[in-house]
Amino acid sequence: MDTPICDFVQKYVDRGAVRMHMPGHKGKASVQNAYDITEIADAGFLYDSKNEADHCIARSESNATELFGCKTYYSTEGSSLCIRAMLYLCAMRGEGRVVLAARNAHQSFLSAAALLDLDVRWMWPSDEHLLSMDLTAEQVERALLELDTKPCCVYITSPDYLGHILPVKEIAEVCHARGIPLVVDNAHGAYLRFLDPSLHPCDLGADLCCDSAHKTLPVLTGGAYLHVSAFAGENSSAMNFTPEEVKNAMLLFASTSPSWLILQSLDRANTILADDAWKTRLAETLRQTKVTKALLLKKGYEVFGEEPCKITILTCVGSAEVAGIGDVFRKEPDPIEVEYEGPDAVVLMPSTETTDKEWEILRKKISALPEGMPGDGQQKWHLRPERVMSIREACMRPFEIVPLEKAEGRTAHMMPCSCPPGVQIVVCGEKIEAEVISCLDAFGFSHCHVVKN
Repeated sequence: MDTPICDFVQKYVDRGAVRMHMPGHKGKASVQNAYDITEIADAGFLYDSKNEADHCIARSESNATELFGCKTYYSTEGSSLCIRAMLYLCAMRGEGRVVLAARNAHQSFLSAAALLDLDVRWMWPSDEHLLSMDLTAEQVERALLELDTKPCCVYITSPDYLGHILPVKEIAEVCHARGIPLVVDNAHGAYLRFLDPSLHPCDLGADLCCDSAHKTLPVLTGGAYLHVSAFAGENSSAMNFTPEEVKNAMLLFASTSPSWLILQSLDRANTILADDAWKTRLAETLRQTKVTKALLLKKGYEVFGEEPCKITILTCVGSAEVAGIGDVFRKEPDPIEVEYEGPDAVVLMPSTETTDKEWEILRKKISALPEGMPGDGQQKWHLRPERVMSIREACMRPFEIVPLEKAEGRTAHMMPCSCPPGVQIVVCGEKIEAEVISCLDAFGFSHCHVVKN
């Protein structure tokens, strides 16, 4: 498979032109910077749906479309840009601003709700876990029946941050029976397309889906895909989004200066993913992950999630040894930095680029862990904060920062939320109650952003 974006930039670099254009380093700060260009003549513009077929961007996105089996668009601003664009498309073509969403939505979903003034109706977890949510097609159907209006879309996250995969196919069938698009945040599952059989949401019936390519594929941070399902239009005209609509939706939220380093990374990934050697490495990664999970189970630790390339170790209340897993992994020699370490879980994310030596180091660290200790079980949080005002209304008001102990009874503003994990405990516009404060404290928050009185 060819690499038209990389080839275009390489030819430009080889010309040695004087760069009277952005960026300011002019390609001279380092060898790598020589490949950081902007929209020069004949390059095309990432968010222009009228790019000629021979433009390098159009050709490269065509290659990605071939790989993923559905219309695929590039983002150099992560899945966050794709999420905002997907929700805009549904709100634009739907019957209103109501979105039925699973509660473990990423921060970028909430910012989209504020920008688009969405009326979010939540589907709450039954197991009271903050980062992971089990959701059946039957639960989605009941939630749709309880709504007083038809939503412009149903929004879910699968796989979620801890590696749980939802029954996307069955949920899509429920949505399509009512002419409602299913939107899936698949940020952690770009590689699922390349399993046999594919577990990618668009192959299971999702209408719109985003992948953070950089999370699980050999792509620079910020590289992502927005997919429009090949099945779009079969059940509802609201699902049949045109390239012009998709590109315009992305342009609404995107920088006018997309990173050409990230574009080249996405372009190069097409060649890698089309190569049988990479698929062989993926199969080996699946095997290594399975072996490592088995070792953890043998040591007495609880491993969570169905995702085959993620290792999630649940921590238990009252088990200090388990809670300190991250510290053990970071010890010299051969320190390992985990993806996430919280009061509820430790997450590790290997990939096809993880070497045999690195797998060996990981398993040695696991072997050195103390035996898993039975704690008091997972902390359960029964959080159902009352909505005081809409997400947009609260977000657009002035805010102040107060200590947690003074936040009870106040209305939450948009809280800073690091990624990982990027999931809010209390949503902008909701009332902060005692259990919310306890939960925020458990996750290391000492202050709260609240709407100014």
